[in-house]
Amino acid sequence: MTDTVTPVDQNSASYQQAYRAMPEARDFIALMKPRVMSLVVFTAFVGMLAAPGDMNPILALAAIVLIAVGAGASGALNMWYDADIDVEMKRTASRPVPAGNVSPGDALGFGVVLSVASVVLLGLVANVTSAALLALTIFFYAAVYTMWLKRRTPQNIVIGGAAGAFPPMIGWAAVTDSVTMESIVLFGIIFLWTPPHFWALSLMIKKDYEKVSVPMLPVVAGVEETRKQILLYSLLVVPCGIAPYFMGFAGIFYGVISAALGTIFLVYAFYVWRGHEKADRKLFLFSILYLFGVFAALGLERIAMGMIT
Repeated sequence: MTDTVTPVDQNSASYQQAYRAMPEARDFIALMKPRVMSLVVFTAFVGMLAAPGDMNPILALAAIVLIAVGAGASGALNMWYDADIDVEMKRTASRPVPAGNVSPGDALGFGVVLSVASVVLLGLVANVTSAALLALTIFFYAAVYTMWLKRRTPQNIVIGGAAGAFPPMIGWAAVTDSVTMESIVLFGIIFLWTPPHFWALSLMIKKDYEKVSVPMLPVVAGVEETRKQILLYSLLVVPCGIAPYFMGFAGIFYGVISAALGTIFLVYAFYVWRGHEKADRKLFLFSILYLFGVFAALGLERIAMGMIT
C-alpha cells in the first residue's frame, strides 16, 4: 500500500483526502500542463524564427527549453491554487492535486522553483528582456488570471489571455533583446484568439463552471450573449492574423494561409452565433488548428527564406 500524508486544508469538504508521500515523475509532468506547454513552445519558437537576426542554435534551444519550463511553472501554480475547484469539475478532477497524486505544498514548491530557475537562467542564456517577459507571463497567469480574475469576473479570459499570448514575444526578444511592433502583432493574434477559443469550450462545459461558481461568460451573461461575443472577437482575430503579411514581415504564402484559415474560423464563429448544433465544439477544435496553422505558416516561410538566402 502506498504511504500517504495528511493533506493541507483547502476549505472544501470534498477536498479532504490523502496524498502520495512519494509522487511519481509523471505527476509532476502533468502539473506542467504539457499540452498547453507544447503550444507555448511552438509559438515561442516561431517568434524566434520570425525575429530579425541570428541566435546561436545551442543557446536558442536552451532558451526554448527554459520558456517551456516557465510555462510549466505557470501550470503548476495554477493547479495548486485551483485544486479546490478542480476536484469538483469533471474535466479537471483527474489532475495531480485533486486526484491525490501530489500534495498542494509540493505543487506550490515545484511551481515556485521552476519559476525562479526558468527566469534567471533565461536571463543568462538569452537576455534580460526575454527573462523579464517570461517573469511577467508567469505572474500574469498565476496571480492576475488564476488568483484574481478567474473567480471574480467574466472578463477573466479576455484579460488573462495575455499570459498565453506572450510566448512569441518572448521568443522574438530572445533573439533581438527588444519588443517591437511585429512581436506585439504576434502577441495580438493569440490575445484576440483566446476569448472565442475558451468561450467555445465554456459553452460545452457550462454546468461545470456553474457548479464551482466560476463566472465564465455563459454562466454570467448567458449562452446567447456568449455566442455574440465569440463572433465579435472572431471578427477581430482574423484581420490581426493577416496583419503580418500587410506589415511586410510575412510573405504571400503566409498571407494566403492566414486568410484561408481565418475565413473558415469566421464561418464556424457564424455557426456558433446562429446556434447550430455542436458548432461550439467544432469552433473549439478548429481554433486550435487555426492558431497552429497560422504560426506554422509563418515559421515554414521563414525557414524556406533562410534556405534560399
